[in-house]
Amino acid sequence: MRTFEEVWEGIQSVFSEFQWILVLEALFFAIILYSVFRTLWENNAKRFIALYIFLILLMGGITLFSERLGINAFFTFFLLLSLFFLFLFNVEIKRGIWNVGKRTNITASSVTAMKQAAVTVRADEYVSGIVKAVQNLAKMNTGALIVLSNGNLPRDIIESGVTLNAKISGQLIEGIFIPKAPLHDGAMIIYGDKIQAAGCFLPLTQKDFPKDYGTRHRAGIGITEVADVSTIIVSEETGIVSVAKRGEIVRYVDSEGLKRFLKEYYWKEFNAEGKN
Repeated sequence: MRTFEEVWEGIQSVFSEFQWILVLEALFFAIILYSVFRTLWENNAKRFIALYIFLILLMGGITLFSERLGINAFFTFFLLLSLFFLFLFNVEIKRGIWNVGKRTNITASSVTAMKQAAVTVRADEYVSGIVKAVQNLAKMNTGALIVLSNGNLPRDIIESGVTLNAKISGQLIEGIFIPKAPLHDGAMIIYGDKIQAAGCFLPLTQKDFPKDYGTRHRAGIGITEVADVSTIIVSEETGIVSVAKRGEIVRYVDSEGLKRFLKEYYWKEFNAEGKN
């Protein structure tokens, strides 16, 4: 067995003269080490990493102090050990190689297209839920007032109701506007993919409108005069669906018209400022 002095002299002799072969060997050693570490890490095999390091250090120590084993024995052990761990995850390595080729084919335009497709799917889901709820409310002559917010409503309007921050659901919308429900008289605020609040009080328009425009219609128009929002109004007396924007109201809106109205809102909401 070698002494510490002999080991230290051996280490000094290795670095006393510069040799390119040592650089190449060190580079090869580092590449193999990195490959094993990365494979084990990506496959959540952290315990194997600790074992791998321990065995390398153990063999390195034995090699340094052994008179029979040389550097070649250490490198042979290192290569066999590395190949063993790589072989354990050969399927995952093959899958990773194939996925590299697939990932390189994903361009910036395809990423943008995928994002737009995801936005379209989300918007269609919300539009369908709202349209279905409004149609059901109209059939039952149940009054409703829905504000499509852009996040710029005055705080006192939102705080005048009950904050929900609930995911948009047709059943939830219908449930809120059921007659005699606690929040049915106020307005529902929808902001992006959430029902932000319900039971909110809105300012009434001061313009002259026909007498059959009740408080709900005047509130639905009034809020669009003071904020950049859109509203959907269902008449409690007739079940007629109306939409309002920039102080103007359109009545007798059918399901297709309502879909276009909502899609225009969601197109702006999900694309204009990247808020969602």
